[in-house]
Amino acid sequence: MQSSLQTKYYDAHLPWYTIYPTVPRFSTAVGAKAYEEWLRGLPSDDSVSLYLHIPFCRSMCWYCGFPTSITRQDASILNYVALMRQEIHLVAEQTTQPLPVGDVHFGGGTPSIIKPAEFMSLMELLRRRFAFGKTATIAVEIDPRTFTAEMAEAFGAAGVNRASIGVQSFDPVVQKAINRIQGEEQTATVVNQLRRHGINRINFDLMYGLPNQTVQSCVKTAGAAAAMRPSRFAVFGYAHVPSYRKNQRLIEEGALPDLSARADQATAVANTLIAEGYVPIGLDHFALPDDELALAQKAGRLRRNSLGYSADTCTTVIGFGASAIGRVGDGYVQNELTQSLYSRNIASGRIATSKGYRLTGEDRLRAAIIERLMCDLEADVPGICRAHGFDWIAFLNSVERLAMFAEDGILDVEKGIVRVRQEHRFMLRAVAAAFDVYQDRIPN
Repeated sequence: MQSSLQTKYYDAHLPWYTIYPTVPRFSTAVGAKAYEEWLRGLPSDDSVSLYLHIPFCRSMCWYCGFPTSITRQDASILNYVALMRQEIHLVAEQTTQPLPVGDVHFGGGTPSIIKPAEFMSLMELLRRRFAFGKTATIAVEIDPRTFTAEMAEAFGAAGVNRASIGVQSFDPVVQKAINRIQGEEQTATVVNQLRRHGINRINFDLMYGLPNQTVQSCVKTAGAAAAMRPSRFAVFGYAHVPSYRKNQRLIEEGALPDLSARADQATAVANTLIAEGYVPIGLDHFALPDDELALAQKAGRLRRNSLGYSADTCTTVIGFGASAIGRVGDGYVQNELTQSLYSRNIASGRIATSKGYRLTGEDRLRAAIIERLMCDLEADVPGICRAHGFDWIAFLNSVERLAMFAEDGILDVEKGIVRVRQEHRFMLRAVAAAFDVYQDRIPN
């Protein structure tokens, strides 16, 4: 039954619903002027989150679905960081006083590719232009294959207190098939280096559905990773879209597991982590009971933003770097996608926003419902509708696919409250898509 439902509601091409509406709805009608206006209108006492996008790696992982630049030289990275520093000044100048910061995330690419001195200097600039709270979370994504002891020391000195480590799989056969050779010992060394410098909140990324991957190798990887006791896991299903990502064409399609095998692998990883004491969080995360995500979920305040699941309560996200997405004021903004266009704008003293989206009242309603489904596996549609000024009965009747999910036993609807059954949590994206009014008419 589970396998047939997975096939029926296969979600490889559905959004991850980290934001709503999703990026394909963004338009050049919302650009730098709107962004500057929204920045100037931000309340001076509301905390914001900062996201810094570093789109560089030393080698290409064939499964990767993100736009990155592969470089062995540091000059291009240094030039990019210099431009990012200019962008920080440009954005900060739009506000009358330094905005309070509750959360900072360095993503990519490989943010840890920056030299220690450059990272320290970048953090010093952020602290000068923004007001950091004592409890601010500063998180960095790490590739263990290029991480150094010097960088771990710099992270500790700069106040980094959370690190996300890419693992994917410890199976050498799988690693060879995805061009990412990374041993358990190498990963454990990085974990120890981080903890030595007081960085104890550590995340691991795992994947299933990779070429040559099996249930057995997934379980073995999850068990070995859990033995290192990271605070949380993100477990993603590989999405094979070679027409969109050229590097994925290097993956042998015949070695990819079918839908039934993918479902078995996802279930096996989940069961392994739960048996190791991790709590399932939303669609694809697992956390120790004392981790912020688990505590936020228990308290009903888990959030979903452009980076995924978060305990961060900030409603504003300011993005820096090429392609970075922000949530500010009345909508979303995104910087120029290519480094060349991004660089040209910043070097000319202009904010690099290329497109965005201005939210409507109905967008906010649907976003709230989708967020609660993705976070809690349930949504109080009547309560959310009342809060946004909508008739919940008329709204719920307009969600045509809901009855189909109910008939298949994926969810229950009682007095307007939609609850996805725990055993079908892997279909959350499909359920969320039922509330996405744009899903069937995404523009080309």
